[in-house]
Amino acid sequence: MTFIFFISCKDSTPEVAEKKSTKLNITQEIPVYDFSEFEPLLYTDSNTTYLINFWAMWCAPCVKELPYIEALAAKHPDVEIILVSLDFPKDIETKLKPFLKKKNITQKVVLLDDPDSNTWIDKIDPNWSGAIPFTIIFNKDERLFFERSFENLEDIENQFKKLN
Repeated sequence: MTFIFFISCKDSTPEVAEKKSTKLNITQEIPVYDFSEFEPLLYTDSNTTYLINFWAMWCAPCVKELPYIEALAAKHPDVEIILVSLDFPKDIETKLKPFLKKKNITQKVVLLDDPDSNTWIDKIDPNWSGAIPFTIIFNKDERLFFERSFENLEDIENQFKKLN
């Protein structure tokens, strides 16, 4: 499963602890978490809606949907967005930050560096194969999981309408 996770990118269609997302400033640090440090970000008791997107620079469908996520953030500033990079920590300064700057990505980015993906993937969603992009949209009452890329801003907004 781990091997598939790191080489697959899914582009098919089907189907927190409170931490305020701040806009990414290329000079600021991108936190690196293992799963136990990251897991509290997956839950909330507030009325805030969250979008957590698992992606990597090498995943073409992931990169393609990033502008739609940025557009969602601009249109809906009340939505908390966290982009979870699955790239290598050693590449933060030399590859990840330059990539984010080039692509005009301003949302909060964290890097998940936990080699035991067979364990944490199932904790996030037992139905998740490990392919990316993978997105969770949630609030305190409901969670929606998407193992696919979004086709446009309207596609993402339509999924938000499904939350209570």
